[in-house]
Amino acid sequence: MKKWLLTSVLFATLTVLAACGSEEADSESGGLYADEKLVVGVTAGPHEQILEKVIELGKEEGLNIEPKVFTDYVMPNVALAEKEIDLNIFQTEPYFNAFIEDRNLDLVKSFDTVSFPMGIYSLEVKDIAELKKGAKIGLPSDPTNSGRALLLFEKAGLIELDPEKGINSTVRDIVKNNGDYEFIELDSAQIARQLEELDAAAINTNFAIDAGFVPSKDAVFIEPKDSPYVNHAAVRTEDKDDEIIQKLADLYRSEEIEKFVEETFEGSVIVSW
Repeated sequence: MKKWLLTSVLFATLTVLAACGSEEADSESGGLYADEKLVVGVTAGPHEQILEKVIELGKEEGLNIEPKVFTDYVMPNVALAEKEIDLNIFQTEPYFNAFIEDRNLDLVKSFDTVSFPMGIYSLEVKDIAELKKGAKIGLPSDPTNSGRALLLFEKAGLIELDPEKGINSTVRDIVKNNGDYEFIELDSAQIARQLEELDAAAINTNFAIDAGFVPSKDAVFIEPKDSPYVNHAAVRTEDKDDEIIQKLADLYRSEEIEKFVEETFEGSVIVSW
C-alpha cells in the first residue's frame, strides 16, 4: 500500500512539473502574445475606426485583437510601457521620439500607418487671407504639435520663423508677425471645442473630425499630401520582432484597409503604403 501511494505521489508530481514546463515552453515559443490576443491602443476617431476594420479582417485570419481607446496623446505610450496594452497606433515619429526621450521609455517604432494632415480651421473666415490684424489663433501646446502648427502658419503666410529651428520652433521663434496675431497654446484635444473663442486654430485631424469637420473641405488651410508627419505603430523594444506584430502590420497595410480609408475619409486621412 505504501509503495503504491509513493508511486502515485511521484507520478502526480512529475505530471505537474511536466505541465509547468510545457506552459513555460509555450510562453517562450509563442512570445508575449502566445494567447493570440493583441491589445491595441488607439486614439478615438479615425484611428479607432480603422482599427475596427482591421479587427474584422483579423477575425478571418484567426487573430484576436482587443481595442483600447484613449482620448489624449500621453496615456497610450504610458500604457504601452506599463504593459497595459501590447501596441499603440496614434502618433507621428517626431512626437514619439520626443516623448520616449523625455520619459526614458523602452519603446520603438514598428510600422507606418496613415497620415492626418493638420489643418487651420475658423468659424470667422472662409479664407486664411481674410484673418484680421490681431486675430487670436490657437495651436497645440505640446512641443511637437506646436512646432508643426507654427510651420503650417508659416506655410500659410501668417508668420516667418527662425529657419534654424524647424519642427522645434516655439512661439518665441517667430521672427516676423505682420498681422500682430496673438498665438494661444491649448491642449490638443480641447482646441476644436474652444474654436468659438478664437479667430482660427490649427487642429489635429482626429480632433477636427471628432468635432464634425471634414478636413479636406472645411479647413481654410491644410498640410500638403506629402506631409512628413506619418503616424506609426509603436511597441515595446522586447516585442519588436514578434511574429504577431508582423501579422497585424500586414493586415493593417492591406488593400482592404487602403480602400476603406479612401472611401471613409475622402482624402482627410492618407495611407502611407
